[in-house]
Amino acid sequence: MKPDEIHVIYGTKPVSMVKDLLERMKAADNMDQGMKIALKPNLVVAKPSQEGATTTPAIVEGIIQYLFEHNMKNISIIEGSWVGDQTARAFKICGYEEISRKYNIPLVDLQRDDVQPVSVQGESLKVCKKALEADYLINLPVLKAHCQTLFTCALKNLKGCIPNSEKRRYHSMGLHKPISCLAKALKVDLNIVDALNGDLTFEEGGNPVRMDRIIAGQDPVLIDTYCCSLIGYTKKEIPYIPLAEQLGVGSGDLTRAHIAEYCEELKTGLTFQPSRKAARLAEKVKSSDACSACFGGLIHALNRLEENGRLRNLKEPIYIGQGFKSKSMSGLGIGSCTSGCSSYVKGCPPSALDIVQFLETANSPVK
Repeated sequence: MKPDEIHVIYGTKPVSMVKDLLERMKAADNMDQGMKIALKPNLVVAKPSQEGATTTPAIVEGIIQYLFEHNMKNISIIEGSWVGDQTARAFKICGYEEISRKYNIPLVDLQRDDVQPVSVQGESLKVCKKALEADYLINLPVLKAHCQTLFTCALKNLKGCIPNSEKRRYHSMGLHKPISCLAKALKVDLNIVDALNGDLTFEEGGNPVRMDRIIAGQDPVLIDTYCCSLIGYTKKEIPYIPLAEQLGVGSGDLTRAHIAEYCEELKTGLTFQPSRKAARLAEKVKSSDACSACFGGLIHALNRLEENGRLRNLKEPIYIGQGFKSKSMSGLGIGSCTSGCSSYVKGCPPSALDIVQFLETANSPVK
């Protein structure tokens, strides 16, 4: 696997999906059997992954199975929850204690770890030693929105590898600069993004949106640039991404990226039952046999439009789903299945950013 590669698999069975993805990427070719491999999920709060805030434990289980099958046994799961919660509690409620017992994998609470000072561009940082000591660090963020930085994924997930005192300081510094510096100080070998059902608006969950995909790549800057487009943002809107790029952490040039997509299984004909805000946004949509990946992107796009004050001006009907194939309709189509609409955005599925840009420029009252 090369740094300019992004691998995406769609489906609803996380264990088999992530194993398939790792096999296709030949991930084991970059590891040695004696390596200390650390898995860093996002367990920011003690909430089950279904609520949209934390890394799905089945993804971690699939990674462990893959590593065992390739004779990699020196594995740990490391995390430090946010200041207002306890990591041990998150390990239990999020399902990681069960994984630890089943596979005899140690759980490392970074809230209790020793720290090591590091310096990046004159900025003094403190990083948990267990994270720095890993020979191979697998970063396992959740693709979701964030109330302060708008978006959180690969780069920001590393914030779980610093002590609580540093987390407080990062917030006083405005988050973006220290996040980018931390990414320079702490090398990640592989990023595997849980994009199954990240939250629409808030990093602590409660309003999940089904996206039914797992995304992997070496370069966290490239991964974040790609992933922020899936929920309707450009990298310029997320300052820590270009800052990390300037520090040489990676490249955010998607035009040079090689994106490989695989589909294990995607459910169509969904009975869409979102919660709260997502349910209200979905009222504007006419859906027929829509897959979760496409519908999830549309919900994020509609949310961006609402934030910009443009959703209320959108009057034409919006169509999405395979049930509209080969049908002529007056309205706005989402995805290649709706090519019979008056105008439509290409893609299978299109990104939320593509949908936002389409709805802003289509022949509609959106200006």
